[in-house]
Amino acid sequence: MASASKRSMFFDNAKFVLIFLVVFGHMISPLKNDDGFLFTLYTVIFLFHMPAFILISGYFAKGFRKKGYLLKTVKKVLIPYFIFQVIYSIFYYLSGQEQSFEIDFLHPHWTLWFLLSLFCWNVMLYLFAKYKWYGFIFSVLLGIAIGYIDSVGSFLSLSRTFVFFPYFLLGFLLDKELLRRLIRAKFSRPVGLGVMISIIVLFAIEFPKDAVPWLLGDTSYANMGIKQFTDGLLRAGQYALTLVVVFGFFALIPSNRFKLTKIGERTLYVYLFHGFILKSFQTFLPDEGLNIISNNYLLLIIFSFIICISLGSYLIKKYTSPLVEFDLLLGHEQRGLSR
Repeated sequence: MASASKRSMFFDNAKFVLIFLVVFGHMISPLKNDDGFLFTLYTVIFLFHMPAFILISGYFAKGFRKKGYLLKTVKKVLIPYFIFQVIYSIFYYLSGQEQSFEIDFLHPHWTLWFLLSLFCWNVMLYLFAKYKWYGFIFSVLLGIAIGYIDSVGSFLSLSRTFVFFPYFLLGFLLDKELLRRLIRAKFSRPVGLGVMISIIVLFAIEFPKDAVPWLLGDTSYANMGIKQFTDGLLRAGQYALTLVVVFGFFALIPSNRFKLTKIGERTLYVYLFHGFILKSFQTFLPDEGLNIISNNYLLLIIFSFIICISLGSYLIKKYTSPLVEFDLLLGHEQRGLSR
């Protein structure tokens, strides 16, 4: 991370791996309850992949005080949310997954919660950023406290907005030198490898199946089946564990350019479009075909990889950018899932 290009390669490489984990995680989601190995992979992936993405998004939000930043965020994040909310509503109806056609902008479809929350996180910076690390502590307390509100959930993505905001704010607060010290110290990679192996082993041994909603952050403690005063301590522990795993993951990411590095610049395309592919397969593929895929781990990996490469290609960006980027005349793209 010694130069701007090196830093760019690091983040693009990280985003490519993360978007692969997003696709792979969503692919194995319907299969996880019947396969202990896939369940372990799923829980490990969902522990850290979105927090890592969100932290990267916050890291590149440092220019939020610049003139026109908020308007740019509306164009690059909020308007695509409305566009894809409509598209997903049409898709779900035509594919038979919804019995009636309805467009509801207040309850995001599937992965679209990220866009709505991302817009909110950028707005929240105007309040929290000036308090720096005190603001971060307060954001953690809010993320813990929101779980005690029984009615909080997917409405306007409120639960996830508050639960995941500390990662966004932390990314904003991290500067280049601090990040470099955390992930490029002498023993960072061996420690990072040890962290990733340890969390896989730990989750394989200990992770309870009814605790999956904790990883999603989309509902209250009560709706997860438990509501105790100590629930906040569990979420605090989850924050700490997640950050350890996130930085363990970052320590393993190289800063070199690879052929796949370019896909890291187009992860928003993969994120927004992969749902159409996976949902179509789950809806229209015969059960025999699904069984063949679900029983072959290598095939699951290859299929996820192909989706990432295809949707992250130049051609997809060329012909779908008006939907994803909305305003093609903007000089700089929103960083995070897409730069």
